[in-house]
Amino acid sequence: MSSVSLSPLFRRSIGFDRLNDLFDYAMQSEAPNYPPYNIEKLGDNQYRIVVATAGFKQQELAINLENRVLTITGKPDNETGDHSVEYLHKGIARRSFKLSLRLDEHIEVQQADYEDGLLIIELQRIVPEEKLPRQIAIGRKANESEAGKVYEIPASQE
Repeated sequence: MSSVSLSPLFRRSIGFDRLNDLFDYAMQSEAPNYPPYNIEKLGDNQYRIVVATAGFKQQELAINLENRVLTITGKPDNETGDHSVEYLHKGIARRSFKLSLRLDEHIEVQQADYEDGLLIIELQRIVPEEKLPRQIAIGRKANESEAGKVYEIPASQE
């Protein structure tokens, strides 16, 4: 018997549990593995995306948000590289990339920082007051002035 892991589904989504959207993304092409990145949940409403961008300068990176899709792109200034260098081992893949992540409607990008080769994007879930869960009182009438009134329901005519 094989077990099914849903963890690949959650790598591409932040802050929502809509399985239809997750399955749509899972059925798309293979999830990108370059550059490596982490999605961290720091609290109930705080998230962080950390993208390892070794060899990139800050001006070679761009972050765009359109229609709740966060797109992180990197394009090296000189993709051709230095032809006078002979590599014995080239482990730092300094190539162009495009990483797209779908955000929930209440997830907002707070800030982005770049330090030590890591692009750090802070996110926060900000839910409007009317969308927050609330307790509904049972057995209380909305208006106390109507507490003693009796309403007649007219009989249906034949």
